[in-house]
Amino acid sequence: SIMSHFFFENFRFLILCWIALGLITFIYLIYSKKKAPYGRHIKKNRGILIDNSLGWFIMELPALIIMPVLSLQNDNNPFVLLIAFFWFLHYFNRSIIFPLRINTKKKRIPIFIVLSAFTFNIVNGLFNGYHIYLNVPETNLFEFNIVIGALVFFVGMLINITSDNKLISLRKEKMGYKIPQGKMFKYVSCPNYLGEIIEWLGFFMIAPSLASLSFFLWTSFNLIPRAINHHKWYNRKFKNYPKNRKAIFPFII
Repeated sequence: SIMSHFFFENFRFLILCWIALGLITFIYLIYSKKKAPYGRHIKKNRGILIDNSLGWFIMELPALIIMPVLSLQNDNNPFVLLIAFFWFLHYFNRSIIFPLRINTKKKRIPIFIVLSAFTFNIVNGLFNGYHIYLNVPETNLFEFNIVIGALVFFVGMLINITSDNKLISLRKEKMGYKIPQGKMFKYVSCPNYLGEIIEWLGFFMIAPSLASLSFFLWTSFNLIPRAINHHKWYNRKFKNYPKNRKAIFPFII
């Protein structure tokens, strides 16, 4: 079709535009100090709200489906199966398991946040799936970058899930917001975000391309400003908040 021909011909240019849009968004979020209006930052006048768990499921679902379906058309390649497996593992957790566990029964999320994340996941899934379908050759699965990248990915996933578990367990106590303690919370306010950034750095190392680089950058562009906002919120709310704890990167930011 004309559309897929345009996409193929301008693939590199489109991804560079996508990265530029991420950078502009990042600069805007940092300098405007805008907070994503959900969770603790939600305001009363944020338009239509839907259930938090349902919102998570809807916004993460395109990522779970689009990239694996596209990439697995290159299905006789074990390396492609491995890449799709890492992606699917993350998004099965985010779109199916996480919404069932988050324990925020009364919380609502603005529908425009859900729709913007839904759109991001479609575009990101298309770029990464399309690249893997077209450009990934058969590769020895024990190449150095694949082994190291897989380790980095799993370390990130471990940090992400254990930090989420900690936050979920605090919610179960129904005592309002508390200071999370232990594990990576010793060093940063948002280790769940740090874990996700590390995961997609690992993914980029496994399958280096402009597409996977764009995802790693977009994850950072989105989560760093959000972590800084959370960190400031914690410091305002709790007078005894640990002074040496950073927002997202230990000892740095």
